[in-house]
Amino acid sequence: MTAVAVRLQRYLAQSGIASRRKCEDLIAAGLVAVNGAVVTAPGTTVEPGSDRVTLRGRPVRPRFAEASPEASLGLVLHKPRGFLTARSDSRGRRTVYDLVHEPAGSRLIYVGRLDRETEGVLLFTTEGRLAHRLTHPRWGVERAYVAEVSGSLDERRLMAGAGKGMALPDGRTGPFQARVLGREGGDLRRVEIVLAEGRKREVRCIIRACGATVERLVRTRFGFLTLEGLEPGEYRWLGRKEIRRLLALVDLSPGEEHRS
Repeated sequence: MTAVAVRLQRYLAQSGIASRRKCEDLIAAGLVAVNGAVVTAPGTTVEPGSDRVTLRGRPVRPRFAEASPEASLGLVLHKPRGFLTARSDSRGRRTVYDLVHEPAGSRLIYVGRLDRETEGVLLFTTEGRLAHRLTHPRWGVERAYVAEVSGSLDERRLMAGAGKGMALPDGRTGPFQARVLGREGGDLRRVEIVLAEGRKREVRCIIRACGATVERLVRTRFGFLTLEGLEPGEYRWLGRKEIRRLLALVDLSPGEEHRS
């Protein structure tokens, strides 16, 4: 049977190299070759399994095409500022789904929404049960954020609220961890906050309640997953060991996340 030809940038994205847009940049830079010949036109098509594709001289193969179901359960994206955490937008604004590639026959679900201006770790999975448990307060999966804040931050109130939860206009938060990391220059300070719940704009509301304003917010960790090795807009598929660790965090065993 003849393989179905796909665009080169899509082929690279399916390999987990980067987003499709980033792959187009790699092609334009002359870093990709097909059957030994450098290709710079993103519209070039290749036949998976027949054509030999290399990036900087190293072979590239789509990961999920031959991966086990367990290995294709999730990916981690370094979400840049300015992208909506939504599948689509009626106003035509960019979304995180412009940055990731969904395996054929699967549907990626984002795990815990980041607002448009927030950056950092955004986890996706193909399994709804896993996504639900990872975001439910019952399982207490930690999210760590680093905020650059301006204004008169009331550190005493922040630390007092961290231990027992803080009263906000939409209700009291659960207990959280907080520490001031230092100054960025001028009146900007860096604050780390670690939560085990995912209420809407919670970190921004906590900082506002302490008299300051968040100028930049980055989620640096979700559970044990971090931004290591990922530039803004880049993503990678999770390995089997990482998937198993995620399942263990929420008391699921391999295969159980598929059950209704």
